[in-house]
Amino acid sequence: MRVLIVDDEPLTQTALANVLSARSDVEHFDSANDAIEALEKLATDSYDVLLLDINVLDLSGTELVDHLRERDLPLPSIVFVTERLEHAIAAFEKHTVDYVLKPFSNQRIGEALDRASRRAKGEQAAKLIEALLQLQKLSRPQYPRIAIKTKGRILFINPTDVVAVQAEGNYVLLQRESDSYLLRESITLVAEKLEPYGFIRIHRSALVNIAFVVEIKTYSTGKYGLRVRGGKEYAVTRGYKKNLKSLTEFRIGSGAFLAV
Repeated sequence: MRVLIVDDEPLTQTALANVLSARSDVEHFDSANDAIEALEKLATDSYDVLLLDINVLDLSGTELVDHLRERDLPLPSIVFVTERLEHAIAAFEKHTVDYVLKPFSNQRIGEALDRASRRAKGEQAAKLIEALLQLQKLSRPQYPRIAIKTKGRILFINPTDVVAVQAEGNYVLLQRESDSYLLRESITLVAEKLEPYGFIRIHRSALVNIAFVVEIKTYSTGKYGLRVRGGKEYAVTRGYKKNLKSLTEFRIGSGAFLAV
């Protein structure tokens, strides 16, 4: 634990420091004489536990908690240490861990620190569980699908099953190995939607799914063509030759593969 003592009484600071020094679970502790100094330390360092006197000189302990929240600073587990019992209700309303009356014994402070430690560990465990759940969610297999409307029906197809897309006037033709669909849409918008699924634009009127590409053909004219699974070929126009680089990022052999 990292602990910050906020108290304006030197004797109290010394007594708390002695307790903290004797604990093996305290990594570091520091002291502040008032709330302003405490805010400065909290802004530059992180603490797990705050041992806080309600009646620090220039700001009440509950006001300090409010300031931490307003400044969006990390809120440590708080143990109020004070002489005035009437502040107990206000303190607990601020979700503090414990409330210790002065004069206190080492055992009583130790109990409060144990409680603060358990809360800190519980919060850390909760954050870890949340992080693991997020990781689990991200690692789940994704099943993307495209909704298309054709012949009065709404069909769902997997974008990874689409071999190529070609523009035909105000329409696009989604070509799969087994069938195709003519849809009213612009090729530019379709290109944006399908880019995350491995589609590259090879012509102002054509997209190809790189998963189906089996060969890049080079011609004596310096132009390129793509042959996809099944044997169909697509021409690559000059303005889109640079998009072929993604096809040869993983390669075996030396020398330039594409003059683009």
